[in-house]
Amino acid sequence: MLQETRDIRPLELKSNPSGDVFATAPQNPLRVTVEHPVSTFSVDVDTAAYAYIRSALQAGQLPPKEAVRIEEMINYFQYDYTDPDEHPGGDAAFHTDVTVTQTPWNAETQLVRIALQGKMPETDQRPPLNLVFLIDTSGSMDQHDRLPLLIQSFRLMLGQLRVTDEIAIVTYAGNAGQVLEPTSAAEKTSILGALARLQAGGSTHGQAGLQLAYRTASQMATAQEVTRIILATDGDFNLGLSDSKQLKDYIAQQRDSGIYLSVLGFGRGNLNDATLQTLAQNGNGQAAYIDTLSEAQKVLNDQLTGALFPIANDVKIQVEFNPAKISEYRLIGYETRALKREDFNNDKVDAGDIGAGHQVTALYEVTPVGSPARLTSPLRYGNRQDTMTPGEIGFVALRYKQPGSTQSQRVETPITQDNIGDDDDLRFAAAIAGFGQLLRDPRYLGNWGWNAAIDLADNARGADQFGYRAAAVTLMRLAQSLNTK
Repeated sequence: MLQETRDIRPLELKSNPSGDVFATAPQNPLRVTVEHPVSTFSVDVDTAAYAYIRSALQAGQLPPKEAVRIEEMINYFQYDYTDPDEHPGGDAAFHTDVTVTQTPWNAETQLVRIALQGKMPETDQRPPLNLVFLIDTSGSMDQHDRLPLLIQSFRLMLGQLRVTDEIAIVTYAGNAGQVLEPTSAAEKTSILGALARLQAGGSTHGQAGLQLAYRTASQMATAQEVTRIILATDGDFNLGLSDSKQLKDYIAQQRDSGIYLSVLGFGRGNLNDATLQTLAQNGNGQAAYIDTLSEAQKVLNDQLTGALFPIANDVKIQVEFNPAKISEYRLIGYETRALKREDFNNDKVDAGDIGAGHQVTALYEVTPVGSPARLTSPLRYGNRQDTMTPGEIGFVALRYKQPGSTQSQRVETPITQDNIGDDDDLRFAAAIAGFGQLLRDPRYLGNWGWNAAIDLADNARGADQFGYRAAAVTLMRLAQSLNTK
């Protein structure tokens, strides 16, 4: 069954003085619950936006507003969510948890956090893996932060693979070619040698590379194995298919084969983030941005299992708010992942995917009925109806498919006052949400600014095993300084 391409709100392509191109959409509007009680979106586990923002700030530049995708900033970090196996009846692909707390930037509103935690299978239980490294070797990749960093990044990944896994390498510039036939991951010398011989030069025939990569992957694919293409590029396609709509349609046709496509972006100056997002979103994969070897360590080593092994496909979230309890709400982020209300029940509509151990966090700011924070006037003839369950302020429904299935399963979670809570993870996620809004559009933050965001993040760092949260606080301080120039 051919799935439809993801029906998100119309996107606008924007370039900026750096030469990078982004797909963007207007910030999610404030919704009046009695008029629009339902919010629907596709999950997103990408992290590319946060890494790009960090790269820009460390280069002494504020990132372009269209590069700021707040959900990718929030989901860059790990949180202490409940493992599905620790929950009664924990046989689902992931566990859903909902928490309600006071909004840091507005004492009269609340934040609703929806948290998903994917199940992490034992390493010896994961299926064999077929990987096709699809590497852009065009002239635009001939810079230290592109092809050389790309090669170093893939070298880090090899140590995490098993002897039952296979790797092939396809490259493309003016033409495409296979530089390594399918080879056992145990043959590290052969794989490293093929990587070391790569050189950049020529134009960028991305279409030819994708076609050869899919042919190679289909030859490697067998039942009960996971087959994935990992495209590493700056996204600068200038030969063959280069239009986002054409690429979207081509990838949508290919994903029915069960082959996943993930994307790693490299470099700044002519990065085509819009193309990378199109490929990853429609290829049932994730998008990450690699600006340092440390980021490659995080993406391709520490989080490799989640990046490569899917546990749930086409994951959609639909939240219905009770107009008797909530007068207004807004979803923070996920602008490019918006779905139509009717898409939720339509299994033909593509959505995001969750890998083993992956986490997803979504935040809504909600205004309780009677709160002086309400920004819109009540309708004169508004019909505010209580539901049959007046204790609920909202209701979360999720749909997802088991990998390989064409029929979705539904999971439901009510939002009640029993969900009131607070913890370092929620406070830190709220601080990062504030960070993103300060960079993109602070209209809903009132007088809450950089100092408050930095203090909130700093006091909610928690254990911070690898120092990512501390680094985020430093980044926020840098953004504050650049913002006052």
